[in-house]
Amino acid sequence: MAGRIDGKTALVTGGAGGIGWAICKRFAAEGAHVICADITAPGDFPPAGVEHRSLDIADESAVSSAFARLAAEWDKLDILVNAAGIEIEKTIEDTTLDEWNRSFAVNVTGTFLCSKFALPMLRKSGAGAASASIINFGSYDGFIADPGLAAYCATKGAVHALTRAMACDHGPEGIRVNAICPGYVDTPMLQSFFTGEGSGGGGKSVEDLKQAARDVHPMRTYGTPDDIANLVLWLASDEARYASGQLWVMDGGLSAQVQQMRL
Repeated sequence: MAGRIDGKTALVTGGAGGIGWAICKRFAAEGAHVICADITAPGDFPPAGVEHRSLDIADESAVSSAFARLAAEWDKLDILVNAAGIEIEKTIEDTTLDEWNRSFAVNVTGTFLCSKFALPMLRKSGAGAASASIINFGSYDGFIADPGLAAYCATKGAVHALTRAMACDHGPEGIRVNAICPGYVDTPMLQSFFTGEGSGGGGKSVEDLKQAARDVHPMRTYGTPDDIANLVLWLASDEARYASGQLWVMDGGLSAQVQQMRL
């Protein structure tokens, strides 16, 4: 039985990370040929259909060269997932300019550069069929804010606006552009948040903080990388041919509730 993206080509930035790796594996299981693009190699051995390539998405020459190489190997690119991202747990008062600039370089400029240099290949896929898909990664922190994540929140708000603009500009070329906006997802980044100053733990144990994070959600749990990969797969597939320019929040209902009424 053919997969939902059988025969399609995909590049996933941040592909070695928790969410990125789940996406790479899901894409491969659904029949795609996948490039896992990340500075670091994945911890697991890549399954059939997944190839790791080292890439610093904040380096314009590296990104340009990577897509030039890809164009020489593949006729077209069907799917680009901009999943790479970093988080700095500080207020603006404690954030240095270098930290601020690095946050924007990875989270925003990296999304811009990869999308920019992928466009010629995506156009070949999208021509006449609206079958090319760019999936950016925003965050529920682009709508509301967690304490101590000022630079991160600012970058995700920028990704949200960029997503809408790209959808308007490139929809006529058959390229759909959406952003997924996760809430709490069980990744190394979330585990770092639980142990960092930004959690506002007040001396509580890490396990207490994890349980408190679960309890604050209407669903009484936080997400997994596979939960996010499920939505990415749909947005990448032709089933989502009419979905573009949207910010898809996946946060277990966290941002839907009135915060002072949490039970």
